[in-house]
Amino acid sequence: MELPSDVKLAAVSKFHPVDAIIEAYSAGQRIFAESRPQELYAKVKELDGMRDSDGNSLYPDIEWHFIGHLQTNKLKMVLPYVSLVQSVDSLHLLEAIDRWGKDNARVINVLLECHVAAEQTKQGFSEEEIRQVLTGERQYPNVKFCGLMGMATFTDDMTVVRGDFARLKHLFDEFFSPDFRELSIGMSEDYRIALEYGSTMVRIGTMIFGPRVY
Repeated sequence: MELPSDVKLAAVSKFHPVDAIIEAYSAGQRIFAESRPQELYAKVKELDGMRDSDGNSLYPDIEWHFIGHLQTNKLKMVLPYVSLVQSVDSLHLLEAIDRWGKDNARVINVLLECHVAAEQTKQGFSEEEIRQVLTGERQYPNVKFCGLMGMATFTDDMTVVRGDFARLKHLFDEFFSPDFRELSIGMSEDYRIALEYGSTMVRIGTMIFGPRVY
């Protein structure tokens, strides 16, 4: 697959072994995305334990993103290790991340997950809720809002997919700034359409790693 030079590729390594991550790393991939806290934590620790004879990490520049539903009691397994939480999907989670950041003297980079898909099972804020978070009086000093993340409806009707991505792009454009500049939309089956709607980051798993290993 080919991407524009200004679009980031987050390789979705969930359900795939560390060996597959190492293979992708050797091919030049640096951003890897996980969706389960325990799996992320285990992979981080395993890769960190791989060192050369001088004790230096073999994979010092891996960048981890979290893309799944994050429960507040699992923050300590995720926040110390990731450079971006793409899936902040509720006020409850946002407030917990802000508290964790304060307690640990950290500012956490996040994307707000916006729910535009038809499936009610998918997580995320409504568009209006995101506007309230970004313009409201409540401040989150230990959170840096870097942009939006979203998923289109799972359907073969590309008109619906385009409509979902158009709504996400419209909301993103309302708040675009030098800090708020990431629009994470597009996965293996629809990333080409997402690029047409200004995606700055695509989340690709199957096209890189093949079918999931459960």
